[in-house]
Amino acid sequence: MQQDSQETDPADPWIPPAHGAPYRSEQARSEQAAGIPVQRRRTPGAAAEAAPGAAHTGGRAARRRQAAAERPRRRVLKWTAGVGALVLVAGCGGAYYAYQHFNNNITAVKVQLGSEAERPKAAGDALNILVIGTDSREGLGREYGDEGSTGHADTTLLFHVAKDRSNATVISIPRDLMVPIPDCENTGGKKIPGSARAMFNESLGQEGRDPGCTWKTVEKATGIRVDHFVMVNFDAVKTLSTAVGGVEVCAAKDINDADSHLRMSKGRHVVQGDEALAFVRTRHAVGFGGDLTRIPLQQQFISSMIRSIKSSDTLTSPTKLWKLADAATKALTVDDGIGSVDKLKDLALDISKVDTKNITFTTAPVLDDPKDKDRLVLKQPDAGQVFSLVAQDRSLTGNAAAAPTAAAPSPTATAAAVDTKDVRVAVHNGSGTPGQAQQAVDKLRAQGFAKAATAPNATATPSSSVSYPAGKAAEAAALAASLGLPADAVREDPKAGSRDGLAVVLGKDVLAAANAVPSVAPTEAPKDLQRVQADDTDVCAK
Repeated sequence: MQQDSQETDPADPWIPPAHGAPYRSEQARSEQAAGIPVQRRRTPGAAAEAAPGAAHTGGRAARRRQAAAERPRRRVLKWTAGVGALVLVAGCGGAYYAYQHFNNNITAVKVQLGSEAERPKAAGDALNILVIGTDSREGLGREYGDEGSTGHADTTLLFHVAKDRSNATVISIPRDLMVPIPDCENTGGKKIPGSARAMFNESLGQEGRDPGCTWKTVEKATGIRVDHFVMVNFDAVKTLSTAVGGVEVCAAKDINDADSHLRMSKGRHVVQGDEALAFVRTRHAVGFGGDLTRIPLQQQFISSMIRSIKSSDTLTSPTKLWKLADAATKALTVDDGIGSVDKLKDLALDISKVDTKNITFTTAPVLDDPKDKDRLVLKQPDAGQVFSLVAQDRSLTGNAAAAPTAAAPSPTATAAAVDTKDVRVAVHNGSGTPGQAQQAVDKLRAQGFAKAATAPNATATPSSSVSYPAGKAAEAAALAASLGLPADAVREDPKAGSRDGLAVVLGKDVLAAANAVPSVAPTEAPKDLQRVQADDTDVCAK
């Protein structure tokens, strides 16, 4: 019997019916679609063939009829399963494509961090991520000035995530801060000598220094161990702000900055692309016109971007999420420890556990450099207090675990127990590492030894020591405690007169002592510490 296309199984329109398959009328198909049991209709020939064997339901004729009826169904099932498999394969193929796409976007480098003994104590389950914003102009043309510059550490943040993921502290490190930069080796194998005193931003780019050199500089300056680094350039600000559909910022006054090209009226604005970059670069038209004025703008911008990323508008939009992931992976240079999509995803999920209200931005406490009004130095003891809080995983939002009940006296308290302000201290560097004597002097002055001063270098020695004249044992003990030296490092000098001061010879062990985290952290931050909470929407550029 010849059948046209209307007589094929409606569930399988592209498979022709098997020869001898039962004919389904329009009425039967309508009934089946409505859920009415279908009465099988036979062709006259089929009825005649069936009649003789009607009583023998297991006969060959019946089996042939059943097989003929089942063939289209089996084909339908096979076709449906095939479509399902095709969808599954397509889905897996799409995921694989996305994975490969994002993986290929990422630039990862292996940093050289040197001896483990020279590094601060590990943070444990806490996370310390160094975010480096480079001012590289490579590929950006003349619009941003200094065309082709390889870039320095223009904006740097140390992002600390608590071990219980309940809070995070982000410390901005000013580019104009004067710090010792240690010897380092870049990814090309070039060994670059350090500097006893240099601008922080020279820890990247200068003389071929790479992010590993900035990493080592931060560890040495703060005593906080860094786990990973992420580096972004100017273009990243443009692409990331665009990917999230813009970032809301606020200006407390009209801004017209010819250097950054930012022209913004007073009030709230949503910025992206070039305007977002201009906002985070602005410094001459706000505040006092320096880097310390620009940092709160950057903190405001990053806080707002975090809120945008965590908003439902972004998280429920596949298009935004794709654009964000694509922009982020293209924009980032990271260490090889997080140099894959899987590892970056795990890191992002870890950070995302922190509630926005418990993310605190601050700036390392600084003072004007007495040697150069255009430079900065760490303000002590405030800076050490902040760094110690972070190293000990203490929150600036006040929701960290309570301090230990048994608290040993801090070095500052030990020094305060004796009158040290008029005690002369000569610090000799025998560690073999430039800049150690000045670092020790800065630390001692912050802890009450106002007359500490550097002295000529000593012969290299493995162990540090403190010598004192008769009658000044208590001052010497306080001095050793302030430097983190053991009690047996203190000895009386029989040749010293009663008018002589104390003498310190710094050995190679001073590096480990300097990087050791104090056993007891401060219980609170300095009172006048600059802060921005990530959930604060009322912060405006002034």
